Amino acid sequence: MTTDPTMTRIGQGVELHHHQGRRDAARDLFAQIWDDIGGERGDPLHVCVLAHSMADVQDDVHQELMWDLRALAAAGLVTDERVAQAGVPLSVAGLYPSLHLNLSECYRKLGDFGRAREHLRQARAEIGALGDDEYGQLIRGGLERLAEQLGEAT
Repeated sequence: MTTDPTMTRIGQGVELHHHQGRRDAARDLFAQIWDDIGGERGDPLHVCVLAHSMADVQDDVHQELMWDLRALAAAGLVTDERVAQAGVPLSVAGLYPSLHLNLSECYRKLGDFGRAREHLRQARAEIGALGDDEYGQLIRGGLERLAEQLGEAT
């Protein structure tokens, strides 16, 4: 369970989107949190998780891609110590499969199949960082579906 108030607020936005179907409300909450943390100058963990979540509530794939690229850039600045301090039950390495999955999906939607396949390969290479729990299975399932859409053998 997270002990970080900002991560808790981000979780509330995720709940609004994924469990209540209130995408616009989630986007509004994420925008407020983005302002509160100082945007890209904020804590890299907050920037990474918030940008990753914000990407999911975009209507335009170019905006989705922009947010996913922000999340990936911030992930490179996050440490395992910071993740543990926030009470997040993942290592930094556990962030990358989902980040690359989302980037791959964006590039697929944009018709840039080369970049889509590259991010799919990166996600597959890093999938071992995830456990065989519900989250790991969700990401693995997403990778399998995306691989099929890209004509890549699983």
